[in-house]
Amino acid sequence: MSDEENFEAEEAEEEQEPEETGEEELGKEEQGEEEEEEKFPEIPLTEEIVSESISLLCKTGDGLAHAYVRLDIHDKEITDISILNSYIHLRYVDLTKNNLKDISPLNSLTHLLTLKADTNHLASARLEEMPYLQVASFNQNKIKAIDGVNHPLLEHLSMSFNEIHQISGLDPSKLNRLHTLELRGNKLTSTAGLYLPNLKNLFLGANLISSLEGLERLEHLTTLHLRDNQIGSLDGFSDCNKQLQYINLRGNNLASIKETKKLQCLPKLRAIVLSENPCEDDETCRIEVLVNLRRLERLDKEEYTDDDREEAEQLAEQRKQEELANEVRRYKLSLCI
Repeated sequence: MSDEENFEAEEAEEEQEPEETGEEELGKEEQGEEEEEEKFPEIPLTEEIVSESISLLCKTGDGLAHAYVRLDIHDKEITDISILNSYIHLRYVDLTKNNLKDISPLNSLTHLLTLKADTNHLASARLEEMPYLQVASFNQNKIKAIDGVNHPLLEHLSMSFNEIHQISGLDPSKLNRLHTLELRGNKLTSTAGLYLPNLKNLFLGANLISSLEGLERLEHLTTLHLRDNQIGSLDGFSDCNKQLQYINLRGNNLASIKETKKLQCLPKLRAIVLSENPCEDDETCRIEVLVNLRRLERLDKEEYTDDDREEAEQLAEQRKQEELANEVRRYKLSLCI
């Protein structure tokens, strides 16, 4: 897949974010939880449900027998998965859209490769270290802290639309293969706490972020989504972010186009999204951004043309000459004093 196709796929994925992630909606949810904890009829996972939901016959790890390794109990209102203690050969498990509050029985599944536990009622994603787990998703739960997710082969972790206030508990010595982290729709106010030097894709849209901190530690980051936050300044980027190619800043509080000058330290930056920021109201925004970032290939969804580049070059040269003339004028005035 080309870089351009990658960027288009990233934008399409970002468009799928639920709309109802504002502070007012979250406040209503919290108030309802405080008034009365949701209760559901007890529906334990049974042998019968497992037999209807299990598939993919494969050789076991020792190669001496065969076992079913895929389980999909999607949308069955299950509240208890204790029975899974005995299904030790499972590798692919989907628990999405149930009423689970506890996934600790999964600790017995040491061959697990992928886990989806989206849309449950989990307060924690904590599991014992899973030696082979590569993809884990805990979106739309009630998780307040990132802990118990330091699995050594984990490559993609998604914990979007939870109640996480800060990034902590991610061990870089354990998560050195993690390349994609999704924390959309939480309650983060800062990017501090991300010490993952091999991370490539970071999705932090629909939070409350106003401060960009610790980004210098993300040396291999190529894609950064910060859509729908409260960012008014682009302080925080550094020349350590030498692989960063795409930044989505749609729907933030950037009032001045001059802030984009702070992205000049990013040598591979190809595309940024600034729509739905106050600076977009400036009719010169498109060209001014290119004046500040000459290597940029695209602003929002529109590619820069040769005419755009020529206009930006002329404007930059004009300002350079004006500044030079001002310096000469200031020098002559100093001689007269």
